[in-house]
Amino acid sequence: METNHKTYKSETIDEMSINTIRFLAVDAVEAANSGHPGMPMGDSPMAYVLWKHFLRHNPSDPKWLGRDRFILSAGHGSMLLYSLLHLAGYELPLDELKKFRQWGSHTPGHPEHDPRIGIETTTGPLGQGFANGVGMAMAEKYLAHKFNKPGFPLFDYHVYAICSDGDLMEGVSNEAASMAGHLKLGNIVYLYSDNKITIEGKTDIAFSEDVGMRFEALGWQVQKVGGNDTEAIAKAIEAAKAETSRPSIIIARTIIGFGSPGKQDTAEVHGAPLGKDEVIATKDKLGWPQEPHFFIPEEVQKHMNAIEGGKAAQKVWLGLVEKYEKEFPEEGKELRAMIDGKTSGEWEKALPVFTEKDGNIATRSASGKVLNAICKDAPFLIGGSADLSPSTNTIMKGMGNFLSDCVGRNLHFGVREHAMGSVMNGMALTGGLVPYGATFLIFSDYMKPPIRLAALMKLQTIYVFTHDSIGLGEDGPTHQPIEQLAALRSIPNLTVIRPADANETVEAWRAALKKTDGPTVLVLTRQTVPLIDREKFGAAEGLRKGGYVLSDPKEGKPEVILMATGSEVQLALGAAEDLAKRGVKARVVNMPSWEMFDSQPAEYRNKVLPHDVTVRLAVEAASPLGWHKYTGPDGDVLGITTFGASAPHKTLFEKYGFTAENVSAKALALLNRKKGLFLDRI
Repeated sequence: METNHKTYKSETIDEMSINTIRFLAVDAVEAANSGHPGMPMGDSPMAYVLWKHFLRHNPSDPKWLGRDRFILSAGHGSMLLYSLLHLAGYELPLDELKKFRQWGSHTPGHPEHDPRIGIETTTGPLGQGFANGVGMAMAEKYLAHKFNKPGFPLFDYHVYAICSDGDLMEGVSNEAASMAGHLKLGNIVYLYSDNKITIEGKTDIAFSEDVGMRFEALGWQVQKVGGNDTEAIAKAIEAAKAETSRPSIIIARTIIGFGSPGKQDTAEVHGAPLGKDEVIATKDKLGWPQEPHFFIPEEVQKHMNAIEGGKAAQKVWLGLVEKYEKEFPEEGKELRAMIDGKTSGEWEKALPVFTEKDGNIATRSASGKVLNAICKDAPFLIGGSADLSPSTNTIMKGMGNFLSDCVGRNLHFGVREHAMGSVMNGMALTGGLVPYGATFLIFSDYMKPPIRLAALMKLQTIYVFTHDSIGLGEDGPTHQPIEQLAALRSIPNLTVIRPADANETVEAWRAALKKTDGPTVLVLTRQTVPLIDREKFGAAEGLRKGGYVLSDPKEGKPEVILMATGSEVQLALGAAEDLAKRGVKARVVNMPSWEMFDSQPAEYRNKVLPHDVTVRLAVEAASPLGWHKYTGPDGDVLGITTFGASAPHKTLFEKYGFTAENVSAKALALLNRKKGLFLDRI
């Protein structure tokens, strides 16, 4: 390859490799005329040391369960990751780097979870990758406890991450770091790029704490190194790996935009291309060829390729698994199923059926009964709550607690909703586990970022959100959700289910455990609700379609459709009876999941909500936002557009108009209005 480079062959292979990583990033950002070159330029030395000398992975099998995990938490520096993946031998050809940030490429502006090419998680929203790694480390600790035997260290991987000043400013990273220190997760090794620059300038305009002291206080091992001192970085990683009772953070004093004569160590190099002249100056300063762009020396291509070493490491691991399966056939069978991505369906046989003798029961209580009925046959389930398990009914009895000195399936997240969601994502990304997390519906606001990312990554995570309306009563408006249902329903690929009674709650759990291509939210009541008589009304299995006809008039075609979810379904049923007494024919449609209903064929949806029945009333004790796509121009919504109040739940429902009588009156008014409009047209 002809170049104008005169000195690179005399450099060490380490220096050549580091500069290759640097300038792949510089050239990609320049070609895209968009991106963040500064961080890859400054962090290439420590990334090189980690990937070349420590990271255990196999580019030819990115999903290998025994691999180390690497997270670029500072996702804006995505070209650092793409350069490493390409050089290591993953299915990310150079042409993809040249298409950085372009339509249809596998190199978007921020890394997006893509196991095919080795991207472990979606990052960019700062702090999320940091917390995902804590979830991955917890998963390793659980899997090691479950499967490892003397002489069979099947799960002993490390979780590595590169994080930034911005990551450590975000609150979620502190929540997750607190958890990691408390749980003594010695399998975490994080490299903190302390370049002291943010978008607005020097970090000291907003961030002056002693990060090392903070992490020591949180129970972490803390080391400090120079960001360009590869020998010191290597020794620090060795020391971090040797520390098994504390997570480790290595504070590396890096220089953003390293090598750029005019922009190094300034905010200007953070989020914009260097510019043609500065690229030339930087390449000259570091002795790199101006042409061709995206230059990779042959020596570096060979030196950085990790396929051969990765295959050898995986072969040793698979041999260990084979011996394990022979010596421990029962555990081996479960391990093999996990490796193959399969789960037993035995749990489905254990699902309970609720009858009249169970009486009125809150759906949160029914959920707890379902969870405990299936947990023995669903060993992949692991989860807990943000310090609310007695209220959310999410403890799996007899399954042990996940603590620093023992490893069970009940997780205690503490009052850390944001970290809970992000840790769940890390656990789901590990493979073989289905995590659930619980809190009150109102506090879903604290964990929207990881819920959104779970939906974006199509992860199987389950959120158990109880105390689902003003029906929680006396705790008042601070705890009564109004807009939360609408907000959750607006997230693409998130399935929200609000069951009407105990048997629908069973079906909701069934749906959540069978949905493997995205997260599910279970929205549950605090107050008790009656069991729907399924001999008289539609079967609970109707929930599987998201919306179904619960009751129809005894004779003739319905004149009005009443739609409802959750506890308000009882009001719709009561209103239908009242309307019948008034000679009005009403259909009651239960709509526990809009997403599941919308995915049904048009023929089914039109059968449930026929076009020629246009008088429709939706009933839900929450924001009416979104319901109008079902009610149409002749319909209306009985919802809540204000905050709640503190009072017993029965009083609140009456004051806010959630009674069968008021539902009936509103439906009758809609019907009369429709008839009046019709007469006017005549």
